[in-house]
Amino acid sequence: MSTADRLRFEGITKTFPGVKALSDVSFSVRPGEIHGLLGENGAGKSTLLRILSGVFKPTSGSLLVDGETVSFRRPMDARLAGIAMIHQELQQVPHLTVAQNMFLGHPITRLGGALVARREQERRAAEALAMLDPNIDPAAPISTLKVAQRQIVEIGRALLDKARIIAMDEPTSSLTPSEFERLAEVIAKLAGSGVSIVYVSHKMDEVFRICERASIMRDGRLVDVVDLNQVSHRDVITLMVGRELMQDRHLSHATDIVQLQARNLTSPKIRDVSFSVRKGEVVGIAGLVGSGRTELLRLIAGVDRLSSGSIEIDGRPVTLATPRDAIAAGIGLVPEERKRDGIVPGRSVTMNMALASMPAFSKGGFVASRRLKATASDLLRRVNLRPFLLDRPIRLFSGGNQQKAIIARWLAAQSRILLFDEPTRGIDVGAKAEIYTLIEALAAEGRSIVVVSSELPEVIRLSDRVLVMRDGQIAAELGHEGLTENAIVAHAIPGVSQDAAPAA
Repeated sequence: MSTADRLRFEGITKTFPGVKALSDVSFSVRPGEIHGLLGENGAGKSTLLRILSGVFKPTSGSLLVDGETVSFRRPMDARLAGIAMIHQELQQVPHLTVAQNMFLGHPITRLGGALVARREQERRAAEALAMLDPNIDPAAPISTLKVAQRQIVEIGRALLDKARIIAMDEPTSSLTPSEFERLAEVIAKLAGSGVSIVYVSHKMDEVFRICERASIMRDGRLVDVVDLNQVSHRDVITLMVGRELMQDRHLSHATDIVQLQARNLTSPKIRDVSFSVRKGEVVGIAGLVGSGRTELLRLIAGVDRLSSGSIEIDGRPVTLATPRDAIAAGIGLVPEERKRDGIVPGRSVTMNMALASMPAFSKGGFVASRRLKATASDLLRRVNLRPFLLDRPIRLFSGGNQQKAIIARWLAAQSRILLFDEPTRGIDVGAKAEIYTLIEALAAEGRSIVVVSSELPEVIRLSDRVLVMRDGQIAAELGHEGLTENAIVAHAIPGVSQDAAPAA
């Protein structure tokens, strides 16, 4: 053990009844280092962070901070030791101010604790935020801030606690590329001041952009610690999943038969949009957040109402006033907000699969359980659900497996047109590759696919054509040949030429 290490995991093992979540994990993080912690869902990352933040105690092994062995009985012990945890889903109280959230649980008081010293809290909050984002008003309700600013508030809260180690769990899952760049600047400032960062993300571009080294986990074990300047994305992914993943080459299954035709679609957020999708074709939709991508899919899925325009399926006009109309017309939506809009968390994965086609599994008001289970077994096996537990509540599955169940839902409904909104958000690299394979298999069967994604490599990888949206309109249509990130960005951002456009 070198005293130069800020943080050291030494032989950490954690066993739950019947499950060994971590096995002899050892690695270190240096002062001022931004250290990636990588692995598929279930690799043990979350368990390790819970041990670091005092939620769990290790079954065996030691945790050392600045060369001293520490032992935490509760999260407050970790905070007092200078360790802060920033969660993917921010733990803030919306109706409180920025300063009140920053002092949540340990307010500054006066008159013997009878009153909260509001002005003093706001002053200290402003001091902590000054190096991060001085434009954030400590007196503002935190609900008025953007997600990126709320992340920065959490970092400011950690600075109030004089944190020496900050662990960030998927901090950019809801951020735009420009918001990520701002957060990256803040993280770099923290590292420059000597704070050590443990950074968890499924986004390889981000990890390589800001981290120096990365510890890679698989099945509860440490596989390797790598210098990210010495390895490729593919090297890291192979270490994470234990196998080579699919090729990055796009495979087209597009035919000449138009299956979906949208003409002059208009709504409060969409202006005169027309496009078509052929059988077997994957059409990508790119653009900045707020450009109208999600709103366009919601119109086609019958979630929102058209002000004007028309939609044809197989050459016949259809009226899509409700999601039920869209389902009946053979359209299925895999929504952006999976947990909020895509699943019923407490119901089984089988029932979630059947949500769009329940009449096919019922008779006389009763569910035909044998037929439902047989269909669920067939379709959920096809999408490679893991673990293959059909009666398990869907909330207990990883994001990737929840997404597979939603895809199986539209297979059960025999949908011919599938709309994917951010299909791999919050999904690990192994599951991401499986989702890509599923999308291509669905296209090969003659289904028409529309994919919205903020990840430009994903749009390029999957699409036969890409529609670039800006201000609720289609700004450009790009064929797959010669399709680049720079070309997309040049059309997505007003006034940016293709030569000048940065890689997104």
